[in-house]
Amino acid sequence: MSSRAHRSPDTHMPSFRCSLLLACVALASGGCGQRATGAAAAPVTTSQTAPAAASAPDAAAASGMAHGDHNAHHGGVVYMYDDMHYEVVLAADGRHRLYFSDAVREDLPASVAASVTLTVERPKTDAEALKGVIDENGESWVLTGRPIADSATSVRVAFVVKGSEYWIDVPFIQATQ
Repeated sequence: MSSRAHRSPDTHMPSFRCSLLLACVALASGGCGQRATGAAAAPVTTSQTAPAAASAPDAAAASGMAHGDHNAHHGGVVYMYDDMHYEVVLAADGRHRLYFSDAVREDLPASVAASVTLTVERPKTDAEALKGVIDENGESWVLTGRPIADSATSVRVAFVVKGSEYWIDVPFIQATQ
């Protein structure tokens, strides 16, 4: 007898129902078009939660569906500002990056934003303000600070796009790449 359990064809239905419920909750809470200026917000998604079939950057573009791809392309966490995505890549060693992409997740040059800063809020320590510089390829903003050891750390991400200031407080989530 095999040690592998036999599963009936309807075994995947609870998983499907859970995914459907999560999708409904996301739509009810505002989905992609939600603005988060000055407010704490949950990430749109991480690469671990989206199906592999939707991970190709061209999948959303090919279907013509804006905001269809919320997978992290650089190992960080994807958030939204208006019709633009931005990926916050936080590293425990203190070397962080910020990438921008359009509504269908086509890469945008880092210069689409200005005055990029991160303010790292560690428990029981003064905040650390990091000023970003555009990398040598013009693809991302690079911000370097002290290493982060405490998982209770939060980060304020701030930038200017089209003359509008924007900021959001996010939890420290270690990059996967």
